[in-house]
Amino acid sequence: MKDPTAKPGHLARRFQQIAVAVFHAEVEEAGFDLTPVQYAALAAIATHPGLDQATLAGIIAYDRTTITGVVDRLAQKDLIARKASARDRRAHALQITATGQKTLRGIEPSVEAAQRAMLRGLTAAEAKELMRLMRKAIDAGNELSRAPMRELAAAGEKKQAQ
Repeated sequence: MKDPTAKPGHLARRFQQIAVAVFHAEVEEAGFDLTPVQYAALAAIATHPGLDQATLAGIIAYDRTTITGVVDRLAQKDLIARKASARDRRAHALQITATGQKTLRGIEPSVEAAQRAMLRGLTAAEAKELMRLMRKAIDAGNELSRAPMRELAAAGEKKQAQ
């Protein structure tokens, strides 16, 4: 029998465990209380003000049914605000607040430090190659995910078509 720890699924899971642990350590040390998913959502909302929750879920490749909890927590922390959507009465347009902007600016050095720590042990060329190969494998398997990543235009077009 082959070593089960030498399989890509195991290695991906271990890398995810390390990535989350490093993210939490760096962010908490800097005095912030955000998870990696909350950070991704906050950054996406800052980049694309006015998007709705379903589109946000597609952009960050997160499950549409559980994105509500992420958005709720960001709103409870006064990092984002929900406004009635001008295009769809059933949807809310998400906006980053001044507190959210300040948090995003403040947390960024910790996030960058976490990214460097995740790749420690690799040369710059190896880190670049690892990122290239991860993107290639993820792109090839995107549609196999329960929460595939969607481009902003594609996410919006799909929502309008429904």
